[in-house]
Order: sequence, then C-alpha cells, then structure tokens
Amino acid sequence: MAFIGVDLHQNSFTVCRREAGGTESFETYQLARADLDRFCATLDADDEIAVEATGNSAWFRDEVAPCVGRVAVVNPRQFQVIRKSVSKTDRNDARALALFLSKDMLPETRLKSKAETELGSPVHTRDLLVKQRTRLLNKIHALFNRHGVKLKKEGLASKRRLLALEIERFSALEQVELRVVRDQALSLTAAIADLDAEIRTAAQGLDGFDSLVSIKGIGPRAAAVFLSGIGKVDDFESADKLAAYLGIVPRVSQSNETDNRGRITKRGNKLMRTTLVQCTLIAIRYSGYLNAYYRRIRERRGSGKAIIATARKFLGIIYNTLKNKWVFEDFTSFKIANGPITAGQSS
Repeated sequence: MAFIGVDLHQNSFTVCRREAGGTESFETYQLARADLDRFCATLDADDEIAVEATGNSAWFRDEVAPCVGRVAVVNPRQFQVIRKSVSKTDRNDARALALFLSKDMLPETRLKSKAETELGSPVHTRDLLVKQRTRLLNKIHALFNRHGVKLKKEGLASKRRLLALEIERFSALEQVELRVVRDQALSLTAAIADLDAEIRTAAQGLDGFDSLVSIKGIGPRAAAVFLSGIGKVDDFESADKLAAYLGIVPRVSQSNETDNRGRITKRGNKLMRTTLVQCTLIAIRYSGYLNAYYRRIRERRGSGKAIIATARKFLGIIYNTLKNKWVFEDFTSFKIANGPITAGQSS
C-alpha cells in the first residue's frame, strides 16, 4: 500500500509516491490520455491518493478512482501547509499531500454527485447574470437621476417599463448609451428566464426537490440552490454541522478562561447562505413558530441578529425535511403528508 500525493495542474501533474516504509519517489506526467493511462498502470488496488480541489480535480478523481482504494480531494483553504510553505514547488506540494495522507490528517472536501455538480454550475451562472443585470439597471437609474428624473428601481425590472423609457430627452451620446444598456438588460432577462426553466427541470430530478418546495418560502429555484449546495444530507451528522458548513455559525475564540463569540463565519457557500436568509424572510410570514421565534430574538438583540438566528432555525427544518424525506401537506401547521413527524427532531 502506498500513499500518493498529486500536485495537479491544467496540463500536467506531479506525483509523490510514499511507501509504507517512508521511502518516496517522484514523477511528473502530462495531463494527456497516454500519460494518464501510464500513471494508472503504476497504481495498486489498495493505494490511496490525495489531490487538492481545483477546477479539474473532480475529473481527475473519476479517472483514477477505479484503480485505487481511496481518493481524497483536499480542501485547499483548510490545508494551509502548502499555501504557507516557504519552498513551494510541485514536488514539495505533492510530498506534503502524501505525508499528511499517510497520517490521515487531511481536511477533505465533500464529494457530490454528477447531477448535483452539473446543477450547481447554472445556478451560480444565474446569480452572476442577475448581478450583471442589476448593475445595468442601476446605470440607467443613475443616468436619469443625473437629469433630475427619479425612477423607481423596482420598476426597471419590468420589460414593458424599460421599453417605455423616454430616452429622447437626452443627448445623442446618452441615447446611444441608454439603448445599449437597456438592450443588454433585456437580453440578460431573457437568458435568466431560459436558465430558470432548465434549472427547475434539472432540480426536479433530484431527491429532495418535492420535500423542499413543500416548505413555504422555498420555490423551485431556491430548492435547486439548496440541493446543489448541500449534496447528500446524510454527510452531515446534525443540523449544526450543516449550519457550520454554510458558515452561519458564530466565530468562537477560546483561550484559557476567555470565551469570545463573534459574527458568523461566512465560510460556506455565499449563494446558499443568501438564499437561506431570503427564504426565511418569506417563511416567517406564514409559520407562526418561526415568526414567534424571530420576534422573541428581535426584542432582545435587534432585527439583524434575529433574522440570522431564525435562518439557522429554518435550516434545521430544511435539514430534517431532507433527512426524513418529509413532504409537507400544510407547512403553516407543520402537517406532513407522508406520516407523523419523528419524535426528537431538532426542528
């Protein structure tokens, strides 16, 4: 059995093979089919491989996984040995991965299914397009405001309102700019609508979709964000573990008798965290339980901390819903369609 560290690049990869006795050997391969097959031929069924998570690490993992006993994909943000090395070379990076793999001390990133990974890409592309459209609409608003004409920003989201803008009052140069910006915003709106349709279709094919959309406040697009971001809910031992994964838990700094707790870590998926807060704002309008919890926290700690605390509580409901495959018949009264709620659930 050997522990193999792989420093993976776009066109090559360097390998450190660490034998059980501690001896090491190195080799660099080109990231081409011939060299990849040659590398796989050197592997044994009980070998273990460690590779840092990069843009092509999932593909590399799938290529070599049938040849070895285990492939560990390492979270580079948590594995600081490579990032902070004073002698950062391909060989040293591969050696560090092999060494820590042999000690079983590597922080692994979670593996998702192909369908979940594929869904995650258009979900984030949609978020990117929405932000680009918002910048363009803000530009239109600023141009009108410069001439003393105040527009309602929310009205600019309407295709009819955009086409009805009176741009003839501006100079010739400004008219060209407004037409270009407006047309780009309309084009993005059409592209976002196309993505929404495809995202919904893809999300419907994943386990847990019907469960999530039965929760008041979660629509098809938000369900797609959660399903692609969470992956297998069984990977998380508890709702607290999922909250930590999303970065919606407070920072903790303990030393001797000092115990400081600060703002949330925000270390997880930003889009999923933002979507969770948005869904929570809707859910508290329909759920008496969440609404009462939100108001109780708000009275003591303010609305900002109250919505974060309620979002974490709402995440607990999402966790248990996915874990137990609940489908709500009536979320407002917490009545599920497929049987009674299991005793002892955190939600």
